[in-house]
Amino acid sequence: MTLSLHGGSTSPAHLEELGVVTAPSRNILSSKVHEGKQLFKAITSRVERILHKHEDIQKDELRTDDDSSDTSSKTSDYQDCVDVSFPTHSFDALMELMQSTDKHCEMPEDLPGGVLLDQPYLISSWDLNMFLFAPDSQFMKEVAELQGTLDFDRGAWTWKCEEEPSHLTRSVTYTNAATKLVKSVKATEEQTYVKANGREFAVLVSVTTPDVPYGNCFKTELLYKMISGPSLSSGEESARLIISWNVKFTQSTVMKCLIEGGARQGLKESFGQFAELLGQRLEPVALAEQLEKEQLLKCLETEHQSDFQLAYDYFCNFSVLFTITMVIYVLLHILLSKSRELHGLEFNGLDLPDSLGELITSAVIVLQVERVFNMIRHFVQARLQREDDHGFKSQGDGWVLTVALIEGSNLASIDAAAASAPYVVLTCNGKIRTSSVKLQTHNPQWNEVLEFDAMEEPPSLLDVEVFDFDGPFDQAASLGHAEINLLKHTSAELADTWVMLEGKLAQAFSSKLHMRIFLESSKGVDTIKDYLMKMEKEVGKKLSLRSPYRNSMFQKLFGLPSEEFLISDFSCSLKRKVPLQGRLFLSPRIVGFNANFFGHKTKFFFLWEDIDDVQVLPPSVSSLGSPSLVIILRTGRGLDASHGAKSQDEEGRLRFHFQAFLSFNVARRIILALWRARSMSAEQKSEIGENELERDEENVQIGDSESLLGLLEDEDANTLKIYSAELPIRIENLMEMFDGGSFEQSIMTKSGCVNYVTTPWEAVEPDTYQRHVSYKFNRRVSVFEGEVTSAQKKTPIAVDGEGWVLDEVINLQHVPFGDHFRVHLRYVIEILPSAPPPTPCRCSVYLGITWMKSIKFQQKITRNITQKFAYRVKEMFELVERVLLVNYEDNLT
Repeated sequence: MTLSLHGGSTSPAHLEELGVVTAPSRNILSSKVHEGKQLFKAITSRVERILHKHEDIQKDELRTDDDSSDTSSKTSDYQDCVDVSFPTHSFDALMELMQSTDKHCEMPEDLPGGVLLDQPYLISSWDLNMFLFAPDSQFMKEVAELQGTLDFDRGAWTWKCEEEPSHLTRSVTYTNAATKLVKSVKATEEQTYVKANGREFAVLVSVTTPDVPYGNCFKTELLYKMISGPSLSSGEESARLIISWNVKFTQSTVMKCLIEGGARQGLKESFGQFAELLGQRLEPVALAEQLEKEQLLKCLETEHQSDFQLAYDYFCNFSVLFTITMVIYVLLHILLSKSRELHGLEFNGLDLPDSLGELITSAVIVLQVERVFNMIRHFVQARLQREDDHGFKSQGDGWVLTVALIEGSNLASIDAAAASAPYVVLTCNGKIRTSSVKLQTHNPQWNEVLEFDAMEEPPSLLDVEVFDFDGPFDQAASLGHAEINLLKHTSAELADTWVMLEGKLAQAFSSKLHMRIFLESSKGVDTIKDYLMKMEKEVGKKLSLRSPYRNSMFQKLFGLPSEEFLISDFSCSLKRKVPLQGRLFLSPRIVGFNANFFGHKTKFFFLWEDIDDVQVLPPSVSSLGSPSLVIILRTGRGLDASHGAKSQDEEGRLRFHFQAFLSFNVARRIILALWRARSMSAEQKSEIGENELERDEENVQIGDSESLLGLLEDEDANTLKIYSAELPIRIENLMEMFDGGSFEQSIMTKSGCVNYVTTPWEAVEPDTYQRHVSYKFNRRVSVFEGEVTSAQKKTPIAVDGEGWVLDEVINLQHVPFGDHFRVHLRYVIEILPSAPPPTPCRCSVYLGITWMKSIKFQQKITRNITQKFAYRVKEMFELVERVLLVNYEDNLT
């Protein structure tokens, strides 16, 4: 460690005052007395300038330079290296020296090996630096004792000016504890400050272990970065500690991968203990924010007004007081007045005003009493018939969203003559929370805490809408609304935010709400693992946990909050006018794409909830012989990502085309599984949780018409009666649902069929007809939205011809294992001759499944198909019965 010396003249006595020991300089003084004196003067002058001991030091330097120009020239030529060690009390001075030389130094990037620790703490960056690297710091010794490290010895910090820029460095030696694979070995650390400007600090640590196998071929590098942390609503300072690592090879070796893997495992274990101990000594910001959140919510609960206080604030006004006074005054007047004779048109029981003044007074009192009565009725309705969700605690484990509704500002009013009675409705993932009603105010004070029940997946959006309460049976008028994207704001921003409301009234009045939003997981550190395990079952593929470094880079790339984590990413091409090669990123809440084409960066993301449909296009010349994945967004959604869309359809939906995947089927399976997980309701998830299985690697092939018609003759399929009922409908009317007309189209559309197309009935034999039907299930019927191709055969009942038998073979496409089976439905519709007119009919439906391929999930799939089709057939015939009976009654009238 060396210190570069420059000219200057002052007394050498300052060396003893500062405790500077210059051992190598004694030899130099014995040989070069005159140059040695100048050397002492240079050191003293440099330190005095740093500590600002003398204001006139510059004058002394100028005077000394004028008196001894020859000597200074010799000193400037003399650039020998001197090792200078500093005591503890001068470490602050060294930091100030680093600040003076660190004006244009940039904070180094994280080392490529990965991030071992990334955590903010409730401490300033300066104090965190002193806590870890000050000469008298005890923390590193505690870490060494915890890890069983022996012979821990720290050298003094020294100033080195041999290289530009100048910096501080020190050596640390210790003996690592023995492990199962490696004996105890001696290690040497070279710790060097690469940045220190008072607010940001970076220390590069180079660790050499020559005694380990292949120890001469590599050294381990660690980078400690101490920067300013997130701003806290309490105003306290916070610092963020980021520790990254890398293995730097000085020689090539075939054991490179093995060395890197061993280093990674050892560092993770070591810094896991480091982080645990540091969390005990310093308060992590997450814990501080949690304490602050609990304190805030507790304060809001105490500030929440009682019904008595609300009634006092609402009724304590001139109108109510005037009415009460007038009523009391009139009652006293009645008690003090004597009975009088009847005058004019009065009779017993009817007392009329005797003057115009009495008439006006009576009218004023009646109007005031009516107004106060309406106020009381309005208050009671608002408090009793509009229950708020303040104080209700969340249920279950998972992601908990807590919203503290503080106040509103400049809320609009529907009636210009009176203030509004606003209340707020919050919606997240289909769940609703409602605030209390604040009567007659433009600037309501709520101070209410609204908690949503725990959700399995982190929410993306929070919808906020303000309504004007006007009675329990009147339709509430909207005073403004807003949509809060939880991914576009940091936790610190959400913890204290003003939300601007949209809408004509809200924009005219500049209405806004003051809210505090907190999103956290009650499962703690197991949240990511539990989510990946759940998604593995839906995807049918192992999903590996990404490193903290990859997650932090992903969050930094798209500006995402810290709770968002990377699930998978794929190299692909974005199809536009010119294909753009990039990378597709998938996380629990977003789909993101990033590309860098010769410095021209393209980056966008959209939410899973924004997706309306996902389609697969077959290989083509334009897609370079690979299938394409088309993601279609809902109308008006994902406008921030419109620059990445290939086109916009007639409905205004953005279409994104991705192609050239290295593994298309894997990417498709993961994307579809994540999309369904975000778009399905809880009931749908529980219903298909056991039946959503791994998709085939190849696309399901559509069966041809001849194979379906051949199955119509198959009598080997075991059938089960799934529906039987006597319908008060003529058989001719009931058979209209199979004639291909408008009635059939209407019934099938209402029962969940999309794009329903039929061919005309064709006679293949005497009294035997057949046709083909194709349609697509909507998401209410099937979450896979599978396509259906079926063949139908219609024959009369052979006994007396008073009825029909309709056989149908259904081929399900684009559903898991759809090519393994065919569904056979048989409709038996016959007349009941003994019944009075209108002659009813009996309808029975049988179901059978023909297995084309053997599969171990056969029983599960059979049970699911039977339940689904039984419910669907029953729903369809009940709908037919209702429609035909309504038409029959209309014809009678």
